[in-house]
Amino acid sequence: MKKLMNLAPSRSLKGFLAFLPFVILLLLYFSASNERLEANPYDKLLPSFTQIADAVERFAFTPDKRSGDYLFWKDTAASVYRICLGITISAGLGLLIGMLSGLLPLFRAGFSPLITIVSLIPPMAILPILFISFGLGELAKVMLIIIGTAPVIIRDIQGHVRQLPSEILIKAQTLGASTWLVAIRVVLPQIMPRLIAAVRLSLGTAWLFLIAAEAIAAQEGLGYRIFLVRRYMSMDVILPYVIWITTLAFMMDFSLRKLSTLCFPWYHHQEAGK
Repeated sequence: MKKLMNLAPSRSLKGFLAFLPFVILLLLYFSASNERLEANPYDKLLPSFTQIADAVERFAFTPDKRSGDYLFWKDTAASVYRICLGITISAGLGLLIGMLSGLLPLFRAGFSPLITIVSLIPPMAILPILFISFGLGELAKVMLIIIGTAPVIIRDIQGHVRQLPSEILIKAQTLGASTWLVAIRVVLPQIMPRLIAAVRLSLGTAWLFLIAAEAIAAQEGLGYRIFLVRRYMSMDVILPYVIWITTLAFMMDFSLRKLSTLCFPWYHHQEAGK
Protein backbone atom coordinates (compact mmCIF):
# COMPACT_ATOMS: atom_id res chain seq x y z
CA MET A 1 0.00 0.00 0.00
CA LYS A 2 1.46 3.34 -1.08
CA LYS A 3 1.96 6.07 1.44
CA LEU A 4 -0.01 9.27 0.98
CA MET A 5 3.16 11.27 0.22
CA ASN A 6 3.90 8.97 -2.74
CA LEU A 7 0.48 9.26 -4.40
CA ALA A 8 0.49 11.57 -7.44
CA PRO A 9 -2.84 12.77 -8.89
CA SER A 10 -3.75 12.08 -12.49
CA ARG A 11 -4.10 14.97 -14.91
CA SER A 12 -7.88 15.09 -14.59
CA LEU A 13 -7.74 14.83 -10.80
CA LYS A 14 -5.13 17.57 -10.67
CA GLY A 15 -7.43 19.87 -12.63
CA PHE A 16 -10.36 19.02 -10.37
CA LEU A 17 -8.33 19.68 -7.22
CA ALA A 18 -7.09 22.97 -8.65
CA PHE A 19 -10.63 24.28 -9.22
CA LEU A 20 -12.18 22.81 -6.06
CA PRO A 21 -10.97 25.55 -3.63
CA PHE A 22 -12.35 28.27 -5.92
CA VAL A 23 -15.72 26.54 -6.15
CA ILE A 24 -15.84 26.19 -2.36
CA LEU A 25 -14.97 29.88 -1.88
CA LEU A 26 -17.70 30.94 -4.33
CA LEU A 27 -20.27 28.78 -2.58
CA LEU A 28 -19.28 30.15 0.83
CA TYR A 29 -19.47 33.71 -0.48
CA PHE A 30 -22.86 33.08 -2.12
CA SER A 31 -24.23 31.60 1.08
CA ALA A 32 -22.92 34.40 3.31
CA SER A 33 -24.09 37.09 0.88
CA ASN A 34 -27.62 35.69 0.71
CA GLU A 35 -27.78 35.45 4.48
CA ARG A 36 -26.68 39.07 5.02
CA LEU A 37 -28.92 40.46 2.27
CA GLU A 38 -31.95 38.61 3.62
CA ALA A 39 -31.35 40.21 6.99
CA ASN A 40 -30.59 43.64 5.48
CA PRO A 41 -31.25 44.26 1.75
CA TYR A 42 -29.11 47.43 1.93
CA ASP A 43 -26.05 45.65 3.29
CA LYS A 44 -22.92 46.58 1.30
CA LEU A 45 -20.33 44.28 2.81
CA LEU A 46 -21.11 41.19 0.73
CA PRO A 47 -22.93 42.28 -2.46
CA SER A 48 -24.75 39.70 -4.52
CA PHE A 49 -23.42 38.48 -7.86
CA THR A 50 -26.16 40.52 -9.55
CA GLN A 51 -24.96 43.70 -7.85
CA ILE A 52 -21.36 42.94 -8.82
CA ALA A 53 -22.42 42.30 -12.43
CA ASP A 54 -24.29 45.62 -12.48
CA ALA A 55 -21.19 47.43 -11.20
CA VAL A 56 -19.03 45.80 -13.89
CA GLU A 57 -21.58 46.81 -16.52
CA ARG A 58 -21.60 50.38 -15.20
CA PHE A 59 -17.84 50.84 -15.09
CA ALA A 60 -16.63 48.66 -17.97
CA PHE A 61 -19.34 48.88 -20.61
CA THR A 62 -21.13 52.17 -19.96
CA PRO A 63 -19.48 55.53 -20.79
CA ASP A 64 -19.02 57.89 -17.87
CA LYS A 65 -21.59 60.68 -18.00
CA ARG A 66 -19.05 63.43 -17.28
CA SER A 67 -16.00 62.31 -19.32
CA GLY A 68 -17.46 59.80 -21.75
CA ASP A 69 -14.69 57.33 -20.87
CA TYR A 70 -15.09 53.70 -19.95
CA LEU A 71 -13.62 54.05 -16.46
CA PHE A 72 -12.69 50.40 -15.94
CA TRP A 73 -10.58 50.21 -19.09
CA LYS A 74 -9.13 53.69 -18.60
CA ASP A 75 -8.00 52.70 -15.10
CA THR A 76 -6.59 49.43 -16.43
CA ALA A 77 -4.60 51.15 -19.18
CA ALA A 78 -3.11 53.66 -16.73
CA SER A 79 -2.07 51.02 -14.18
CA VAL A 80 -0.69 48.56 -16.75
CA TYR A 81 1.37 51.31 -18.37
CA ARG A 82 2.88 52.34 -15.02
CA ILE A 83 3.71 48.86 -13.83
CA CYS A 84 5.11 47.70 -17.19
CA LEU A 85 7.31 50.78 -17.44
CA GLY A 86 8.52 50.47 -13.85
CA ILE A 87 9.22 46.74 -13.95
CA THR A 88 10.94 47.02 -17.36
CA ILE A 89 13.32 49.70 -16.08
CA SER A 90 13.93 47.66 -12.92
CA ALA A 91 14.75 44.58 -15.01
CA GLY A 92 17.17 46.59 -17.15
CA LEU A 93 18.92 48.02 -14.10
CA GLY A 94 18.96 44.62 -12.45
CA LEU A 95 20.54 43.02 -15.49
CA LEU A 96 23.19 45.70 -16.06
CA ILE A 97 24.22 46.52 -12.49
CA GLY A 98 23.75 42.97 -11.23
CA MET A 99 25.92 41.48 -13.96
CA LEU A 100 28.64 44.11 -13.57
CA SER A 101 28.75 43.88 -9.77
CA GLY A 102 28.80 40.10 -9.92
CA LEU A 103 31.49 39.89 -12.57
CA LEU A 104 33.78 42.84 -11.73
CA PRO A 105 35.29 42.90 -8.21
CA LEU A 106 36.12 46.62 -8.47
CA PHE A 107 32.57 47.49 -9.44
CA ARG A 108 31.20 45.26 -6.68
CA ALA A 109 33.40 46.87 -4.05
CA GLY A 110 32.11 50.31 -4.96
CA PHE A 111 28.42 49.67 -5.54
CA SER A 112 27.47 46.56 -3.57
CA PRO A 113 27.25 48.32 -0.16
CA LEU A 114 25.10 51.08 -1.66
CA ILE A 115 22.78 48.58 -3.35
CA THR A 116 22.42 46.64 -0.10
CA ILE A 117 21.50 49.77 1.87
CA VAL A 118 19.02 50.97 -0.76
CA SER A 119 17.35 47.53 -0.81
CA LEU A 120 16.75 47.83 2.95
CA ILE A 121 14.98 51.19 2.73
CA PRO A 122 11.18 50.75 2.97
CA PRO A 123 9.96 52.33 -0.31
CA MET A 124 6.71 53.46 1.30
CA ALA A 125 8.71 55.52 3.80
CA ILE A 126 10.17 57.65 1.02
CA LEU A 127 6.94 58.02 -0.94
CA PRO A 128 6.44 61.60 0.33
CA ILE A 129 9.99 62.42 -0.78
CA LEU A 130 9.24 61.07 -4.25
CA PHE A 131 6.09 63.17 -4.56
CA ILE A 132 7.97 66.27 -3.36
CA SER A 133 10.93 65.62 -5.69
CA PHE A 134 9.13 64.41 -8.82
CA GLY A 135 5.66 65.89 -8.37
CA LEU A 136 2.33 64.09 -8.46
CA GLY A 137 2.63 62.89 -12.05
CA GLU A 138 3.64 59.57 -13.55
CA LEU A 139 7.34 59.83 -12.69
CA ALA A 140 6.87 59.53 -8.93
CA LYS A 141 4.70 56.42 -9.27
CA VAL A 142 7.13 54.72 -11.64
CA MET A 143 10.08 55.67 -9.42
CA LEU A 144 8.39 54.02 -6.43
CA ILE A 145 8.12 50.76 -8.38
CA ILE A 146 11.75 51.02 -9.47
CA ILE A 147 13.09 51.77 -5.99
CA GLY A 148 10.99 48.97 -4.54
CA THR A 149 11.97 46.26 -7.04
CA ALA A 150 15.27 47.12 -8.76
CA PRO A 151 17.59 46.62 -5.74
CA VAL A 152 16.15 43.17 -5.08
CA ILE A 153 16.60 42.14 -8.71
CA ILE A 154 20.14 43.55 -8.73
CA ARG A 155 21.14 41.56 -5.65
CA ASP A 156 19.59 38.39 -7.05
CA ILE A 157 21.43 38.70 -10.37
CA GLN A 158 24.68 39.62 -8.63
CA GLY A 159 24.47 36.52 -6.44
CA HIS A 160 23.69 34.30 -9.43
CA VAL A 161 26.67 35.64 -11.40
CA ARG A 162 28.97 35.01 -8.46
CA GLN A 163 27.68 31.42 -8.25
CA LEU A 164 28.67 30.64 -11.84
CA PRO A 165 31.44 27.99 -11.94
CA SER A 166 34.79 29.74 -12.09
CA GLU A 167 36.01 27.08 -14.53
CA ILE A 168 33.71 28.45 -17.23
CA LEU A 169 35.06 31.98 -16.85
CA ILE A 170 38.67 30.78 -16.73
CA LYS A 171 38.26 28.68 -19.88
CA ALA A 172 36.74 31.62 -21.75
CA GLN A 173 39.64 33.87 -20.75
CA THR A 174 42.16 31.16 -21.65
CA LEU A 175 40.67 31.05 -25.14
CA GLY A 176 41.31 34.77 -25.45
CA ALA A 177 37.92 36.23 -24.54
CA SER A 178 37.95 39.78 -23.18
CA THR A 179 35.93 40.84 -20.14
CA TRP A 180 33.26 42.29 -22.45
CA LEU A 181 33.07 39.06 -24.47
CA VAL A 182 32.87 36.95 -21.31
CA ALA A 183 30.00 39.10 -20.07
CA ILE A 184 28.05 38.93 -23.35
CA ARG A 185 28.77 35.37 -24.52
CA VAL A 186 29.16 33.48 -21.24
CA VAL A 187 27.49 35.32 -18.35
CA LEU A 188 24.50 36.90 -20.09
CA PRO A 189 22.94 33.64 -21.44
CA GLN A 190 23.31 32.08 -17.99
CA ILE A 191 21.55 34.87 -16.09
CA MET A 192 18.68 35.73 -18.48
CA PRO A 193 16.34 32.98 -17.18
CA ARG A 194 17.25 33.99 -13.65
CA LEU A 195 16.37 37.60 -14.50
CA ILE A 196 12.92 36.55 -15.68
CA ALA A 197 12.46 34.54 -12.48
CA ALA A 198 13.49 37.56 -10.38
CA VAL A 199 11.04 39.80 -12.25
CA ARG A 200 8.26 37.27 -11.66
CA LEU A 201 8.99 37.29 -7.95
CA SER A 202 8.93 41.10 -7.93
CA LEU A 203 5.54 41.46 -9.62
CA GLY A 204 3.54 41.20 -6.40
CA THR A 205 5.69 43.86 -4.75
CA ALA A 206 5.44 46.09 -7.82
CA TRP A 207 1.64 45.92 -7.77
CA LEU A 208 1.63 46.73 -4.05
CA PHE A 209 3.68 49.90 -4.57
CA LEU A 210 1.63 50.90 -7.60
CA ILE A 211 -1.69 50.60 -5.77
CA ALA A 212 -0.30 52.58 -2.83
CA ALA A 213 0.97 55.37 -5.08
CA GLU A 214 -2.28 55.55 -7.03
CA ALA A 215 -4.29 55.64 -3.83
CA ILE A 216 -2.40 58.70 -2.59
CA ALA A 217 -1.95 60.79 -5.72
CA ALA A 218 -3.64 59.88 -9.00
CA GLN A 219 -6.60 60.82 -11.15
CA GLU A 220 -6.93 57.40 -12.78
CA GLY A 221 -5.79 53.85 -12.17
CA LEU A 222 -7.03 50.69 -10.51
CA GLY A 223 -5.68 51.66 -7.08
CA TYR A 224 -7.12 55.16 -7.41
CA ARG A 225 -10.59 53.81 -8.17
CA ILE A 226 -10.57 51.34 -5.27
CA PHE A 227 -9.68 54.01 -2.74
CA LEU A 228 -12.08 56.50 -4.31
CA VAL A 229 -15.15 54.28 -3.91
CA ARG A 230 -14.18 52.86 -0.49
CA ARG A 231 -15.62 55.98 1.18
CA TYR A 232 -19.01 54.85 -0.11
CA MET A 233 -18.37 51.22 0.95
CA SER A 234 -18.93 50.19 -2.67
CA MET A 235 -17.84 46.57 -2.34
CA ASP A 236 -19.64 45.77 -5.60
CA VAL A 237 -16.98 47.90 -7.32
CA ILE A 238 -14.00 47.06 -5.10
CA LEU A 239 -14.32 43.28 -5.45
CA PRO A 240 -14.26 43.22 -9.30
CA TYR A 241 -11.31 45.60 -9.30
CA VAL A 242 -9.38 43.40 -6.84
CA ILE A 243 -10.17 40.30 -8.90
CA TRP A 244 -9.10 42.10 -12.07
CA ILE A 245 -5.78 43.21 -10.50
CA THR A 246 -5.15 39.60 -9.47
CA THR A 247 -6.00 38.42 -12.99
CA LEU A 248 -3.62 40.94 -14.56
CA ALA A 249 -0.82 39.92 -12.19
CA PHE A 250 -1.45 36.26 -13.00
CA MET A 251 -1.40 36.92 -16.76
CA MET A 252 1.87 38.82 -16.48
CA ASP A 253 3.43 36.05 -14.40
CA PHE A 254 2.12 33.36 -16.77
CA SER A 255 3.46 35.23 -19.82
CA LEU A 256 6.91 35.58 -18.27
CA ARG A 257 6.97 31.91 -17.31
CA LYS A 258 6.03 30.85 -20.85
CA LEU A 259 8.61 33.23 -22.30
CA SER A 260 11.29 31.72 -20.09
CA THR A 261 10.25 28.18 -21.01
CA LEU A 262 10.31 28.92 -24.74
CA CYS A 263 13.57 30.86 -24.77
CA PHE A 264 15.56 28.90 -22.18
CA PRO A 265 14.34 25.29 -22.14
CA TRP A 266 17.75 24.06 -20.95
CA TYR A 267 17.40 26.06 -17.72
CA HIS A 268 14.02 24.54 -16.88
CA HIS A 269 15.30 21.04 -17.64
CA GLN A 270 18.10 21.65 -15.16
CA GLU A 271 15.68 22.95 -12.53
CA ALA A 272 13.35 19.98 -13.05
CA GLY A 273 16.26 17.58 -12.61
CA LYS A 274 17.28 19.00 -9.25
